[in-house]
Amino acid sequence: MSATTIDFQVTGMTCGHCEMSVREEVGEVPGVTGVEVSHETGLLRVGSDAAFDEAAVLAAVEEAGYSAVRA
Repeated sequence: MSATTIDFQVTGMTCGHCEMSVREEVGEVPGVTGVEVSHETGLLRVGSDAAFDEAAVLAAVEEAGYSAVRA
């Protein structure tokens, strides 16, 4: 993972396709350099080498069709 990581708890994911949708949307957020996501735990770990906008990450998760909060 990258230098800075922030964890989020995502609700609503049920399968690998859900993970892929979240990974793709969050990966487009400026500054994000790494994304790990698990539908089994609901954990989304976002990595970056610099600061990134947490609100943009939450919006990206919503764009993918799910909701999240910082863990």
